Formats: sequence, structure tokens, C-alpha cells
Amino acid sequence: MTNAAFDWPSQTIIVTGGSGFLGSHLVSELRMLGAGDVIVPRSKDYDLRTPDAVERLYTDNPGATMVIHLAATVGGIGANRLHPATFFYDNLMMGTLTLDLAYRRGIPRFVGIGTICAYPKFTPTPFREDDLWNGYPEETNAPYGIAKRALLIQGQTYRQEFGFSAIHVMPTNLYGPGDNFDLETSHVIPALIRKMSEAKREGRATVTLWGDGTPTREFVYVKDAARGIALAAAHYDSPEPVNIGSGVEISIRALAEKIQALVGFDGQIVWDTTKPNGQPRRNVDVTRARDAFGFTATTSFDDGLRETVEWYNAEIAALRRKHDAACGNRADAARFAASPAR
Repeated sequence: MTNAAFDWPSQTIIVTGGSGFLGSHLVSELRMLGAGDVIVPRSKDYDLRTPDAVERLYTDNPGATMVIHLAATVGGIGANRLHPATFFYDNLMMGTLTLDLAYRRGIPRFVGIGTICAYPKFTPTPFREDDLWNGYPEETNAPYGIAKRALLIQGQTYRQEFGFSAIHVMPTNLYGPGDNFDLETSHVIPALIRKMSEAKREGRATVTLWGDGTPTREFVYVKDAARGIALAAAHYDSPEPVNIGSGVEISIRALAEKIQALVGFDGQIVWDTTKPNGQPRRNVDVTRARDAFGFTATTSFDDGLRETVEWYNAEIAALRRKHDAACGNRADAARFAASPAR
């Protein structure tokens, strides 16, 4: 690990996807570290899938010293199955253009954010970065994972040919306050929290979940992930990808039971085994991040999960109060159940 101080006040950082779930926490982390200027482009102003928009983004911010590329088209298993071409195209184009034009505009540093979905379907656990190319990703999210692999290769080749300082950081599954709770596009933790909360409020006897509950996942609290990315941005300068995770593995069944208890849903969980499980196991080796730039996740899973449930409950309560004040009718409150933080 390097012990050299990083001059955050001199940095002008473009964070694509900076208004999203991980992005909003990263922006807060960068500002807390004293970054000179943090620029958050919005998709309505800059469609990063098009060269003209990326050119304009860099033209509008001529003093940028770093790009952290978080913008992505993402979702759970269902969304990946419905939109494989969209997930591949959007993520491939955004990554290719933001990196290439950052190099061509002379921006000194590029931090690409990859995904745990890029690992092969059957990878020995814990996942080590050197195993990334030992097979094809799990089929339901392979288009997204392959697009992110391409971003890694692009960064490595630009480093090799042009000496461009591009790195590739791969966070494992994220969770925490501000997550996306829309059931069409959310990942497993927010989906479980919302499903069980709604079942409790409606007095339902069962909640049906996909698969058989046996797959395992590793989750890292979003604020820990943001800190890890900031550390990598400051102190990591290698062509090799680096995992960001907690090192803690849990089965989907055990996760569902934890959330069931936290939410207070006393009904039955029904497993729909006609639906896919996704990748059998996910657990990452975090040695490289620890040794290279001193990152270790510090939030316990139980604490992080509790904070996430509490945040969701507070958001729902606030939205209901706002709705009631506006129209005096609680009947439509359920449609506001998806998180407003997107």
C-alpha cells in the first residue's frame, strides 16, 4: 500500500452516474476528502452512448483531471433476461467512448467501474482477479459482464500503447440507503425488502421468490464501496483489475430470512424453482485491494442491512405523509413505494 498523500484539492473529477445509487455516495466521499471540484453530468444533458455527447461533456469541463465512470444500464436477473442487447450496447458504448475521449482530451486519469458479473459462471471461491478469463459469465447477466470486461481490456491496451493511466475496479453486489427499490430493475436486497414490506402491510400469507435459495452472494455496503473506489482512484495504478468487497458470503435463503426478520413479515417464503438462480456462488478475494491501497470494508452486514431497512421504512413513511398532505387519500400511496433515489 502507498502511504503517499493524495492532493484531492487539486482534482477536478467527472463522475458519470454520479447521481445514482453508488455515485451519490461516491460524490459525498470525494467532497468529504476535499476534492477541488466534482462534476456530475446528467443523462438528460449528455447521452454517453453517443460520441458527440461525450465530446461535449469534456469540452464543457476543460480542466478535468480524472474521470470516474460509474454510469451504467443495470438491473436484476429479470431485467438482464428481458434486455440483453440493451445492457450490452449501452454499457459497451458508454465505456468505450468515455475512456477513449478522456485519453484523446488529455485527461490524466480514468477509473473504470466494472462488475462482479464479469467473472465466469463457475469460478472457484473466493473469486481472484486472475480467474476473470477462465470461463464465460453466468448466462443471465453475461451481456452486461462482457461489456464491462471490454472496458477492462480497453484500459489495459490504452495503458500499454499510450501510457494512459486507466484502472479497473470491480465492486461486488452493493446495498445500502438510497438503493433502487423498483421491482422491475432492482437487485436482490432492495427487492426482498420491498416485497416483504409490502406483504406485511397487505397482510399476505406468502412471498414468492425466484430460484431455490441456494446460490450465495457477497454484499458490500455502498459507503464502504465508495471509500474503496476513492482509495483506488488516489493510490492504485496498475493494469490489473481489483475487487472491492467485504469478504462475507451468504446464501440467498439466509439473506431472505434475515430480511424477513428485520421487516417483521411473519408469513411463509415460497421458492419458485421454475425461475433461474443466477450464478451459483459469489465471494471475492479482497487481498489485492487491501495490499495495494489499504481498503477493508468496515460495516458489518447486519448493521448495514438494518440501516437499509430503516432508510426504506423512513422513505415510505415520508412519501405517504407527503401524499396524504397533497390529496388526503392514502389509497394511492403504494405506487410511491419505489425508492425516489435513482
